[in-house]
Amino acid sequence: MTTHKALTLAAGAGFVVFWSCGFIGARWGTQYTNAFDLLAWRFLVAGAIAAAVLVVRRPRISGRDLATQISMAFLTQFVYLGLIFTGIDHGITAGVTALIGSLQPLLIATVAGPLLDERVSQRQWLGLVLGLAGVGLVVADDLGAGHGSPLLFLLPIGGLLGLVAGTCLERSRKPSTRSLDALAVQSLVSAVLFTALATSTHRMTVPEQPGFYGAVLWLVLLATGGGWGLYLVNLKLSGATRISSLLYLVPPTTMVFAFLLFHETIGALAVAGMLVCAVAVLLIRIGEQVRCGDGGDPVAGPARSTGLARVHRGATSSE
Repeated sequence: MTTHKALTLAAGAGFVVFWSCGFIGARWGTQYTNAFDLLAWRFLVAGAIAAAVLVVRRPRISGRDLATQISMAFLTQFVYLGLIFTGIDHGITAGVTALIGSLQPLLIATVAGPLLDERVSQRQWLGLVLGLAGVGLVVADDLGAGHGSPLLFLLPIGGLLGLVAGTCLERSRKPSTRSLDALAVQSLVSAVLFTALATSTHRMTVPEQPGFYGAVLWLVLLATGGGWGLYLVNLKLSGATRISSLLYLVPPTTMVFAFLLFHETIGALAVAGMLVCAVAVLLIRIGEQVRCGDGGDPVAGPARSTGLARVHRGATSSE
């Protein structure tokens, strides 16, 4: 199991880094155009690459798995990204949006037991709550700012629910589609959805600034290919609660990137929050057993199994 543990660790670390790149790319790209335009161009490029991947690989995807991937694209990309970006467009700061997004692990843990048979131990519940507190420290300065109507917060909350629903859908249906093929299908579906949205709202443009297309490539390669791709890989390697717990590390990681790239300062509260988040993830993931990539039935577990630490039979599929 040593190889599986090393793979899980690498996939989790990569996921945090690349997922954080999405927020940096959003800040970069929205300097030149609106969110719908940026998302449309992002997925047009990603969709073109995805089409080439599917033509070369010619994967065999069952009708059931295809329906699952289309639903995943709608929930975890169109709904989640669309509402998150719209909320930012209407004045909700990235910090507050990150705080709302940090509720995902708690929501996943709440529904994981009855829906996914992934029971959460008392130690993991402590880690989940501690992680929420850590993210609260990271974005504490943003909470005192005014953001207009409270109804605007329904936008990122709706996006969060879309990501939670998509995560639970994948874990409950356990599609056999390889991660690369799943990402390709989802990118194609998202390209159609976001292009239609931007066109129908008259927000589709052809920006002239080279920096805009640099942001698009950043989002395609790092956020879509790296972030969403590793999200799917981690769902196969770990349970929904464990992959969601890594989102606690995204806001502080994003702040480090913003400091390095945009010279944004990091306050003492933010540093304290980063340390709290790190402790929280350790509490949630310490001593975990690695799930094999097939998502099969559990065959072994520790003496006092929590359900989140089960070992599954089957060889990990090549991604």
